[in-house]
Amino acid sequence: MDLDLAQVRAFTVAAEELHFGHAARRLSISQQALSKRIARLEAVLGARLLDRDGRGTGLTEAGRRFLEPALRLLAQGEAALAAVACVRRPLRIDVWGHLYAPMRTVAQAVEGAPGLEVEPVPGRDLPSVAAALLRGGTDAGFGRVHPLPGGLGEGLTHRLVRLEPVDALLSTDHPLADRPSLRPADLREGGGALRYPAAVDRLDFLTRFADQFGISDRVGSVNLGLEHFVERVRADQGCFSLVPADCPLPDLPGVRTVPLVGPTPLYAWSLLWREEPLPAADPRRPTERHHPLLEQLLRAFGEEARRNRWLEYDPARDWLPEADQAALEA
Repeated sequence: MDLDLAQVRAFTVAAEELHFGHAARRLSISQQALSKRIARLEAVLGARLLDRDGRGTGLTEAGRRFLEPALRLLAQGEAALAAVACVRRPLRIDVWGHLYAPMRTVAQAVEGAPGLEVEPVPGRDLPSVAAALLRGGTDAGFGRVHPLPGGLGEGLTHRLVRLEPVDALLSTDHPLADRPSLRPADLREGGGALRYPAAVDRLDFLTRFADQFGISDRVGSVNLGLEHFVERVRADQGCFSLVPADCPLPDLPGVRTVPLVGPTPLYAWSLLWREEPLPAADPRRPTERHHPLLEQLLRAFGEEARRNRWLEYDPARDWLPEADQAALEA
C-alpha cells in the first residue's frame, strides 16, 4: 500500500483543527480539495477517518489510531528530503496563543539576529505543540507554558523569555472605564464577569488570575478571533477581560484598555524545545540533540530581553502565577 503524503497531511491538519474551513486555510487549498484528499486516503486505507455532521467534525476510532503514526510519517518524510538535499532547513517554531499576538515577540528577537532563519508554524495550543516536539515534527515552540495533566512530556524543557504587563479590557460604558489605572481588587468588587476569549477551561492565565484575586464570575466564549472577542466586550458593560499591554487590538470604537497596578499581573512568554536526542536525518551523521539554530534563537531572545527589560519582576509590585515564578527563578 502506497500512501500519498499530501493526503496524509490533509488528514492530520483536519484532525488537529476539527474544522474543514480552518484546515483548508492552513494548507492554502479549498475545502473541496481538502475533502477529496481525505476521501482518497480513506479509500486507500479502507476505513473512515473523520466524521462530519451538523455538530461538527470528529475523529473515528480508526482516525484516532491512525493520527500519531501519520504525524510520525510526515516528520520522517521531511527528514528524508533534508537528507537528500544536504542542506540545513530553517528552524521550525510552532507558535500558539494567537489571540495575544505572540509573533510580535518572535519577530522582534529574530529581526535582531541576522542570519537566523526560522519558519513560523501556527500551533493549535500547548498540548499539540508539545506533542509535535516529542515526535520530532517541529524544532521549538513559543507561547505561554503552563502546567499540563501528566506534565509537558519527558525530554521537553522551556525558558521564560518575556514578562508582559497585563491591562484590563473594558467597554467605554463600563463603570470602571474612566479610571487611569485599576487594581485587581477593583475588578473583583466592581468589574463584573471575567470574560474569556475561549472556553473557560482553555485559558490557564485567566483562571489563575481569577483564583488569586477572588473573581468567581467567569464567562466563556467561542474563539472566533480577537476582533469578534473585543466586539463582545464592547457590547457588554458588565464584563471585563485581560490582554497583554502591547497586544495590538482591533481599531474598534467603544473599548479601552486600563493598566493594572497593585499588583501588575505579568503574562509569561516562553520558548519550548526538546532536549533529548532525535534520530539524525542522515544515518552517517551523529545523533542530533536539537536544531543547530536553537542556541542562536535562545541568544537572540536573551539579547532582546536585556535590551528591553523583558524579564523584570518585583514581587512587591507585580504578580506572576507560581509556575511562572519557578520558571523565572530557574
